[in-house]
Amino acid sequence: MSEGAKDFLRILLAVLLPPLGVFLQVGIGKHFWINIILTLFGYLPGIIHAVWVIAKVG
Repeated sequence: MSEGAKDFLRILLAVLLPPLGVFLQVGIGKHFWINIILTLFGYLPGIIHAVWVIAKVG
């Protein structure tokens, strides 16, 4: 599977369940916990952060 296809799958999972997308990109670290907190505050902030992490950190 190409890297672009992997990123697309991660972004799709990030829209459905933001912490899962972040976990698949960076594992359990500071970005994962930040995303958990943002998702608890609101679903949209969690999605935005997850897509940002996948786009920037990857």
